[in-house]
Amino acid sequence: MRDLKFLYKMDISHRAFVVYAYLADRADENDECWPAVKRIASDTKMSEATVRRAIKELRKEKLIETKQRYRYYGEKSSLLYKILYPKSQ
Repeated sequence: MRDLKFLYKMDISHRAFVVYAYLADRADENDECWPAVKRIASDTKMSEATVRRAIKELRKEKLIETKQRYRYYGEKSSLLYKILYPKSQ
């Protein structure tokens, strides 16, 4: 996991801070991960609605990108999260 000290200087909510740190901690070498919202909520002790608000905020702040994943028969699967870092990182 990369150094996340830049988060302290950002004007983001505590929920966004925690979710970003969670996703960054679980990201692979391509800075991607795909935990379900339910898993993130359980692991961070937040509600699923709070996690969704945090994800929305992180997208708005351009700290993550998300892409819907699908199962082979077309049903939706979990989101793919791409962790983005400020240019100075």
